[in-house]
Amino acid sequence: MNDQTQPATVRVFIALAPPDHAKEELARELRPAYGTHPQMRWNRVEDWHITLAFLGELPVGTVPLLRPPLAGLAAEHRPLRLALRGSGTFDDRVLWSGIDGDLDGLHVLAADVRTAVENCGVAFEGRPLRPHLTLARARRGDRSSVGEIAERIAGFTGLRWHTERLHLVGSNAGRSRGPIHYRDIEAWPLGGKSSTGA
Repeated sequence: MNDQTQPATVRVFIALAPPDHAKEELARELRPAYGTHPQMRWNRVEDWHITLAFLGELPVGTVPLLRPPLAGLAAEHRPLRLALRGSGTFDDRVLWSGIDGDLDGLHVLAADVRTAVENCGVAFEGRPLRPHLTLARARRGDRSSVGEIAERIAGFTGLRWHTERLHLVGSNAGRSRGPIHYRDIEAWPLGGKSSTGA
């Protein structure tokens, strides 16, 4: 426990997370790159996620408004069958793995999530959905590492898996100089099983 006051805002997004076995499969594929490119800012494997809606900084008091509509939405949506596949880069700085499988269902879920958020009166930047897992970021001035690693894992195709939960996630981004850490604020099973809170 520390005696710092709680922040007035929290950085929030809504996401799906691959199961551990799918993340471990990709982590094995990446292991050589961890050794050859230690200067990369690698995301923690346990934090890998597929963002459906990035809400940015929200007042802490707004977050509870999202819980009932997201719980209802999760109950209405069946699990999706997805796989991790291939790789790519954003702006030569960000390394990502692609998503394969029921992409139509993924887009429908993301659209419903965004509508639910808007119906709560939460304004956010509605960027087009580009399903991916962010794996690492290059340090400023490093324009080659991301492309080298993306090329190395371009042929990766993981086993298929079913999504289990819709996650409402908070992060400490921008609050410290260390790595970004994520935590579930709450997660709801898809297809109407019981809820787990944090």
